[in-house]
Amino acid sequence: MSTDRLSKVTDALRLDFDIYTDYKSSLGFVGLVLKYMALAPLVPAAVALYYGEDPLPFLVTIIVMGGLGVALDRLRSDAQLGHREAFLFVSLTWLVVPLVGMLPYLLAGQGTIAHPANAFFESMSGFTTTGSTVLAEISFEQHSRSILLWRQLSQWIGGMGILVLMVAILPELSVGGAQVIGEEAPGLSIEKLTPRIQDTARALWGIYVGFTALAVVVYYALHLVGMAPEMDFYGAVAHALTTLPTGGFSPQARSIEAFSPAIQWAVIVFMIVAGTNFALFWYAMRGEPGRLVRNVEFRSYLLAMGVVGGFLAVLLFAGVGLDEIPSGVATIPGDIEHSVRQALFQTAAIVTTTGYASMDFNTWDQSSQVVLLFAMFLGGSAGSAAGSIKIIRWYLVQKAMARELFTSIHPEAVRPIELPSGPTDEDTIRSVFVFVVLFIVIFAVSTVVLYIDSHLTGLELSGIEAVSAAIATLGNVGPGVGVVGPMNNFLPFSGVAKVYMALLMWIGRLEILSVLIVFTPSYWRV
Repeated sequence: MSTDRLSKVTDALRLDFDIYTDYKSSLGFVGLVLKYMALAPLVPAAVALYYGEDPLPFLVTIIVMGGLGVALDRLRSDAQLGHREAFLFVSLTWLVVPLVGMLPYLLAGQGTIAHPANAFFESMSGFTTTGSTVLAEISFEQHSRSILLWRQLSQWIGGMGILVLMVAILPELSVGGAQVIGEEAPGLSIEKLTPRIQDTARALWGIYVGFTALAVVVYYALHLVGMAPEMDFYGAVAHALTTLPTGGFSPQARSIEAFSPAIQWAVIVFMIVAGTNFALFWYAMRGEPGRLVRNVEFRSYLLAMGVVGGFLAVLLFAGVGLDEIPSGVATIPGDIEHSVRQALFQTAAIVTTTGYASMDFNTWDQSSQVVLLFAMFLGGSAGSAAGSIKIIRWYLVQKAMARELFTSIHPEAVRPIELPSGPTDEDTIRSVFVFVVLFIVIFAVSTVVLYIDSHLTGLELSGIEAVSAAIATLGNVGPGVGVVGPMNNFLPFSGVAKVYMALLMWIGRLEILSVLIVFTPSYWRV
């Protein structure tokens, strides 16, 4: 599979005007996905029956999702997926699934997510593993366990990728599967681990399922040995389903702050795992653990978290990183373990874009919050469930900039940029710069849009709050600071702003180009 997204985009846009996009095939494959996705609501329906809740919202969703899937699938005239159709198929799937997936919120009629704009925001936030919420109150009194589990399950399905899962199980996607995964997967590429792309998809999902099961066991074991009295079995499952996809939807209003330090340390470890390229675990399990520790992206990922976390730990330990003493949290200044744990937790949650919180970092001073804001632009590893720009792109950007400086002095020099897979070609480097520029431009425009909208609707965000809302949604991070802080929510925004931010989550999850290309005239030109 090619690692160069720009070259793939260029190929699709090449002036071969005699080629057209068969949109009916794309819609047909969306229908195929919906038919199988209709099985997902069976899980919260079963949970609803177990707890004596109403399963009707999920049963109706199964019927609607399955019926729409069957109808669209009839448009599919060819079992194979073309190069151009794959862009539309991937983009539409990630739009249609959250749209249908918001039905349980509307039908259940519980709390603030019963409103259409809010339901769409929450559903998109779930499937894209963003973790931003519009729930005014997160509690079992306000929302049933089955509805809260649907939020968490949507994140788990979206984490490793809806289409990676479909490629793994559907023979119809055996042809074109590499293209589909390439457009959906976060990062430069998904490394082809096996000769058949379906086997690669199965391997990645197998690792993902394995780590999720391990998280359930660890979280619940800590409860059984008395180190996490608040973490019952439902909580263990719910948090495992949202840790591995770097989602962050917790059924607790205070997120991971509601749990013991032992759980917080365990969550830190699993967040770091979730932000790592899953292909490296595949090699490690096949007897090549050295590839994990030698991988330059993995080392850069750990280094970035170590630097940010270490800096914040020093600030918290010295007491200069806090603006006020948060309620419900033990004293931090002067306590090494507490300072390190809070700093590492918030750093891992932000860098991996999980979005959990072990305390309200709105109580931190502005310098500490600015550090977290910068960390939101880092992202985890390619091939992980993390969002934002990704460590590997920053690595290539700094290497390319250093090379430009060197070749300016020594114009005759030839200095290829090396990755573990070998020298990086110039097209890949150019595509990285294009992605980073597009990301920054969309982020900047969105900041202005949200700032203006908030003042027109009376919300009146500060500049830093508008910045954090834009990066939190575009980067699929989850919480920001201020009014969208970790213990707050996005409910105060206008309906228009919430739909806009949901679309930011959509293009952020598909790494921008896969969505933008279907809006270009040349994509549709015959």
